[in-house]
Amino acid sequence: MQVNQRLASRYLANPPNALPITNQETRNTAMIIRKLAEVKTVDWGNGLSRRFLLEADGMGYTVTDTIVHKGTRSLLEYKRHLEACYCIEGRGEVEDTSGRVFPIEPGTMYALDKHDAHYLVASPDEDLRLVCVFTPALRGDERHSLGAGQSSHY
Repeated sequence: MQVNQRLASRYLANPPNALPITNQETRNTAMIIRKLAEVKTVDWGNGLSRRFLLEADGMGYTVTDTIVHKGTRSLLEYKRHLEACYCIEGRGEVEDTSGRVFPIEPGTMYALDKHDAHYLVASPDEDLRLVCVFTPALRGDERHSLGAGQSSHY
């Protein structure tokens, strides 16, 4: 509230075309701002999970920028989290345990709303890049344990 009052006072005293916001003013906001280079990166076995929001942030959900390495197939299951993923680069597919296959390409979203076990498959030609949301939030240190025909879960 103090930031808004200061900005309003400055504007009323001398209305510019654009209001500069000083570093001090941005530090006083409750906003969380992070750049990709600053976030926790976890190698989850068949790719990277860059975790923008975690449990400690108090938002109640996690946002990740996830890379799935080309040519990989991962059997995944989230027993404590619901997940939604939006594809921003690459191609692949998500396959449910009954064998139904759904193509993934930029502009496609899929949501695992029943803690569904699923295969996440990246194209053999290019990495798949997804923006994912998990609820409840991840702690940040979770990693998949891939292999042996069982789903990796956390």
